[in-house]
Amino acid sequence: MTETETETASPHAPKDPAARRALQAAQAALGAEHASVYGYGVVGARVAQERAAEAREAHDAHRARRDAMSRAVRDLGGVPEAAAAGYALPFAVTDADSAVRLAAELEARVAAVYADLVGAAGGALRVEAAGALREAAVRAVRWHGGGVAFPGLTERNAPDQPSGSPDRT
Repeated sequence: MTETETETASPHAPKDPAARRALQAAQAALGAEHASVYGYGVVGARVAQERAAEAREAHDAHRARRDAMSRAVRDLGGVPEAAAAGYALPFAVTDADSAVRLAAELEARVAAVYADLVGAAGGALRVEAAGALREAAVRAVRWHGGGVAFPGLTERNAPDQPSGSPDRT
């Protein structure tokens, strides 16, 4: 089934283009949360003991956000996507330092999809997405040791990228 077919598989799938965009953005946020839950399993296995509690807290936060996004997708008339059996990591995680880099990367990626959801959604879902964006940005700063001017907006954070060409890697 294609992404569009999955979104419209429910008899309650929205017909309005704006509602469909919100549903697509909520599905993307759900997918990012699935990937983050998986990724934090890897982080937790490799991170130094002094950061293990931080990894557990982030893992729990992403599990809660994943559940909230599943509800949001259903509320928008869609069928929540299931988690994959595994996810490709952006780089090898072999030690505590690479585990910290992975955690920061996970948070940056989650922030990006929530920024998209803030732009696509309205009402309570937009408020929820803004809160999730803020939380991911704060966790990214804690893991990375520094922040960016516009968390979640990669095109604003990449000075070497031409305008309108976000780096979505």
